[in-house]
This record gives sequence, C-alpha cells and structure tokens, in this order.
Amino acid sequence: MNQSQEKRAEKRNSTNKYFSVEISMSSSAQIYQFKIWNISSKGLCLVVRQDSHLIEDLDVGKVLKMKYYRPDTSIPAEYLQTQIAHITRCDHGPFNGHYLVGLSILDD
Repeated sequence: MNQSQEKRAEKRNSTNKYFSVEISMSSSAQIYQFKIWNISSKGLCLVVRQDSHLIEDLDVGKVLKMKYYRPDTSIPAEYLQTQIAHITRCDHGPFNGHYLVGLSILDD
C-alpha cells in the first residue's frame, strides 16, 4: 500500500449528491460499504479502519468501479470509475486507528 501526506487545500463541506459508496474487490467476494466524509467538489473521503482487509488492496492511483448511493433512496445507485487519490493514516483525533482514503470520481 502506498501512503502520501494529506494535501487537501480545498475547503470541505458536508453536502453532495452521494451519501455512501460500495466497494468490491475482484480478489475477494467481500463487499465493503462506507459513508462518504469530507466532501469537496474535487473528491470524496472514506474512513477505513486500519485493521480492515480492504486497506491491503488499495493503492494510490488505483482505479476501481464503485457503486455510489444517493441520500434519496428513490434514485438508483450508480457505478462510477473512481481513482484512489490519497491514503492518509490518522494517529490522533476522532479517526485515530483509521485511514482517510481520498477518492476522485473519473466519470461525469
């Protein structure tokens, strides 16, 4: 797994058209679902426990097809090509023991 320093210069807000994301890895039958945090116009962030098996399969730059859910459940989920933008380990604060995984949606 590649790690990089967090370099978020843009202000984050809590509103966006997606509420959660589902990730399934081809190397496993496991499906992971995460609430989306720290949303900006250029990316999304997930909070992943450091002991999650998913973190072993993620690398900065990797592109995956992820399933995005909207807050309005009457709108169908959509699959979007998504790139891992950063993986930042948190050693203090409310996310101690977790990684912040930045995502960049490649599809418009």
